[in-house]
Amino acid sequence: MAGWVKIIGERFASGLSIIHPMGAYLEALHHTGYYYTFIGVTQILAAILLLIPRTMTLGALLYFPIIVNIWILSYAVRFEGAYVTAPLMVWACLFLIVWNYDRVRYLLPLNYFSDLGIFQKPEKYSWKFPYLFAGFVFLVMVGTVAYAEFGHEVMPHNSIKDCKKQFTDAPNQEAGYQFCECIHTTGNDLDTCLETYEEVKNEFKP
Repeated sequence: MAGWVKIIGERFASGLSIIHPMGAYLEALHHTGYYYTFIGVTQILAAILLLIPRTMTLGALLYFPIIVNIWILSYAVRFEGAYVTAPLMVWACLFLIVWNYDRVRYLLPLNYFSDLGIFQKPEKYSWKFPYLFAGFVFLVMVGTVAYAEFGHEVMPHNSIKDCKKQFTDAPNQEAGYQFCECIHTTGNDLDTCLETYEEVKNEFKP
């Protein structure tokens, strides 16, 4: 759906204010002409390739740099709309690439390629790997959600109302409210607003 929005020329996350850090980026991206459309076409192409078993590996390789970019962007501006989903999709894409190691290994700059037994059917299957894999996936999910929830002291959120809600009745309420005004009303960048927040917070320390 994110790709289709770009193809038809609509701005992605149109409900986000253009003075919000992520909103400003998306507004600028929306005005890049056929580059914006190109991103949408690539996203849909990757999705189609991922849905077809024969082309799944190609789809994962195509989508991996796209979703890594979205992940880093979301973390850079603390955009909660993709703060959990983007890193989880990166991991899912990476799992697909590793799962198809026999197809992608020749892209690696290695002189020797071990088949790791992937072409040999074992005499007896073991549950060790499935349990370890499921446990690792669970830890990744828990870690991602925990970081999204507790990784930062302040988050800009998508509206000034939600932003101020995190500071209501908190010791740093005044500094927090000014941070929200800095983001959603003044339209300053995230780093500037964070610096202002720290300065105001220190002023109100006993």
